[in-house]
Amino acid sequence: MSTAWRIGVDSHRCIGTSICAGTAPEHFRLVDGRSAPLADVATPTEVILDAANSCPVEAITVRDAIDDRLIAPEE
Repeated sequence: MSTAWRIGVDSHRCIGTSICAGTAPEHFRLVDGRSAPLADVATPTEVILDAANSCPVEAITVRDAIDDRLIAPEE
């Protein structure tokens, strides 16, 4: 497992449900009604995956910072 994940949010897809901010407030916040990661790179943690997999429009992506492999959302 990588020691770092890149977190991305597609602001055009995000509908501002705030599920991510509620699930992982230490990693996401709402800015102008849209989700934004608090940091582009994070230490791997299950709560980040939960937030990405809970997004109803799959606006959040989690990728391995080294090889760019998609980790979440799960297909």
